[in-house]
Order: sequence, then C-alpha cells, then structure tokens
Amino acid sequence: IKAGVKDYRLTYYTPDYETKDTDILAAFRVTPQPGVPAEEAGAAVAAESSTGTWTTVWTDGLTSLDRYKGRCYHIEAVVGEENQYIAYVAYPLDLFEKGSVTNMFTSIVGNVFGFKALRALRLEDLRIPPAYSKTFQGPPHGIQSERDKLNKYGRPYWDVLSNHKLGLSAKKLRRTVYECLRRGLDLPRMTKRELPTFYALERPFLILWLKQFIKRKPKQVKSKDITWNATAGTCEEMIKRAIFARELGVPIVMHDYLTGGFTANTSLAHYCRDNGLLLHIHRAMHAVIDRQKNHGMHFRVLAKALRMSGGDHIHAGTVVGKLEGEREMTLGFVDLLRDDFIEKDRSRGIFFTQDWVSMPGVIPVASGGIHVWHMPALTEIFGDDSVLQFGGGTLGHPWGNAPGAVANRVALEACVQARNEGRDLARESNEIIRETCKWSPELAAACEIWE
Repeated sequence: IKAGVKDYRLTYYTPDYETKDTDILAAFRVTPQPGVPAEEAGAAVAAESSTGTWTTVWTDGLTSLDRYKGRCYHIEAVVGEENQYIAYVAYPLDLFEKGSVTNMFTSIVGNVFGFKALRALRLEDLRIPPAYSKTFQGPPHGIQSERDKLNKYGRPYWDVLSNHKLGLSAKKLRRTVYECLRRGLDLPRMTKRELPTFYALERPFLILWLKQFIKRKPKQVKSKDITWNATAGTCEEMIKRAIFARELGVPIVMHDYLTGGFTANTSLAHYCRDNGLLLHIHRAMHAVIDRQKNHGMHFRVLAKALRMSGGDHIHAGTVVGKLEGEREMTLGFVDLLRDDFIEKDRSRGIFFTQDWVSMPGVIPVASGGIHVWHMPALTEIFGDDSVLQFGGGTLGHPWGNAPGAVANRVALEACVQARNEGRDLARESNEIIRETCKWSPELAAACEIWE
C-alpha cells in the first residue's frame, strides 16, 4: 500500500454484516485487474459507490461512517469464469433521495465503473426495499387499470410500430393506420425516428385523426388508441406534447426513458397519472448499457428502475425474434415488471427476492423481427398481460397493410383459442397456424413469405 492510500477492504469489506430490511442490496459482477484481490475489488466498489475516497480526509472524524457507508458483505466466484466474482453490496437507505431514480443511480453506478482497480464491472441486480419503493409513484395506471381503460380482456394487445412513416404525408400515414385499425389492430404507435421535421408531421396527422376517427368514429373502428410520441429535447417541450395529445383525445403517450432520462420520465409519469394518459416506454440505447456480459448493467436493473420511475408498457425483447435474449432471463425480468412478489431464482438471473408491495405492474412489449409464425410462441411465453408488436410483420405483408393486419389478428385469435382449449402452443405451434391458414388467405400469404 502506498503511503497515504487506504486499503478499501479494511473499512468496506464486512463479511459479518447482517443486511437490514431497509437496505438497498446490489449484486455486482466484478473482474479485478491482475494482482487485485477479490475482497479489495468488492470493497472498492462499495466504497466508491457510497462514501469512500482514496485517502483519509479530515471530515471522516466529523460523521458516523457506519451510518452511511456501503458494505461489501459477501463475495462468490462466478462458476465457469476465470477471475470473475459476484460482490454483494448493501447500501443504507439514508444515502438516497426519496422518489428519485436519478439520485439512486448517481450513487450506485455514477463513478465506480471507471475505477482503475477493476478490469470490468457489471450491475446484475438490485433489491429495492419496500421502505424505498413506497416513496415512488410507479406506473401511472398499471395493468388492470389499463385493461379497464381500453376495454380489452383475455388476450395480449397487438401493436404496430410505424417505422416506415418517414416521407409520408399526414394523409397517407393516417390511411396506413386506418387500414390496420379497421382490421383489428389495438395500438398503432407513432414513434422514434430522429428527424427534425417529424413532430411537424405528427401534429397534422393527429388533427386529421381527430376529425375523421374520433369525432365520427366509423363502426368498423372500435379503437382510437393511437400512441403519441412525447419524447423531446427539453422537459418543457415533452409536457407540451403530452398536453397536445390529451387535448385531442389521444389516450397513450410514449417516451424514450433512457435517452430522455429518468428525471424527465418520472415527470411525464406524474403528468400521465394526473391527466388519465397511459404511458408507453421505449428503451432506445439499452443495448449500449446492457449487452456486454461482464460490464455495464443488466436490463433487469433498468426494468426495476423503470417500474419505479413510471411506465405502463416497456419493450422487453422477444426470445424468438431478431433481438438477443435468453428465455429464462427474459421471463425473469418480465416477472419483475408484472408481479407483486418475485422470489430469488438464480437460474433466471434473479439475485434477490423482490417485494413491490402495492406498486402497479408494467406490461412487457415483445418486439423485434417477429411475424405470424412466432405468434404461438409469443402467446405462450408472454401470456395475456403483454403487447405483441408486429411492425414489419404487419406492414410487410405481400398484399398490403390491411391484409397484413388481418393475418396477425387471425393468428393471435387462433393462438388464444388453442391455448384456452388446452392445446400445447410450444409443441403444436406450426400445426395451429397451418390449420388457421385454411380459412384465412391473408394468413396463408403471410406464412408463405415468412416460411
């Protein structure tokens, strides 16, 4: 040890510590630099993410360090990995501001990931105690309230994302959405392209929507549930967009919670609850944070943070589509989004038992490269409380948008009926779809192109 430089494990490695019900617990995957002991690396994480610094400072004698410091209370080797460890760290509740995900992450993951003694560091899971989660509003409405608002029960929602809208006039875009809605679409969504003039397109689109579909709602269209993107460069503009949507009667707004930030997201969630809007959450940028296996943050942590910050839906991968995702790990954080109480289960990546008490749940959105052949697997994996988002899988139909919508709605209804009759969706998936093709030429055409 260099003169004046502290050995972190002397203060922050406390294997005899018994965790409290009010502690926030973290599981870090730690890869120390060569020559750095695992105990020192774990203690360094606890120190640098709470009260520690590299030397002794005179104010140490003026405060009670034991009241505020993080503690590395257990370390275990990662099976099958060389020089990787899971370091368990407990943080006292007094370290954190009530109702602020921003403050929580500023402390726990703010600076420590660049620490020189660590080759890599990944936050695998957090245990949020009820004493802290109760300081958050959480989702604006929750799963059951959304069912009641939209009056749709007993099956997953079906969503279409219009990524293909750039260059379309508001009139043509409105026609695209209308064709899908007439044929059974639940939630058409106007979202995420990074285009300076896009907002100028969506305003006239929504005004046309108001005139043609909300005021004189045709019999064929049972839904007006357009999702309007409120993500903006400032919080003030974001709230203006949400106000505009509410004034036009649009029931759902969307936000990119990672690029927009947790402070903005929590502000929008509070506005949505106060004004009766549902909040759809997009997770653009998540793979920058969560894709590496030994550095960054697992998506289950981002999912827990979103449930606290507020959102009624969030994208969660598919297991079967174009995006990466292991089935058991995905189902683990899907349960963390939806359920009230989730038991520790290391096989699903859940390091801690999580009790959300009365906080409403979030509906997972399955999206990314999915089509009609995936419908049985998605229905079986995600269940009723989910949104199945078929963008290209609807608008890429060889006969056009309307037949694409028919194909997906028919496939969804067939899978729900088969499940309710007791059939095994996993084992009989192709058989169910082929049987349905006999009385739906639109579905047969979709099956042929995506065979």
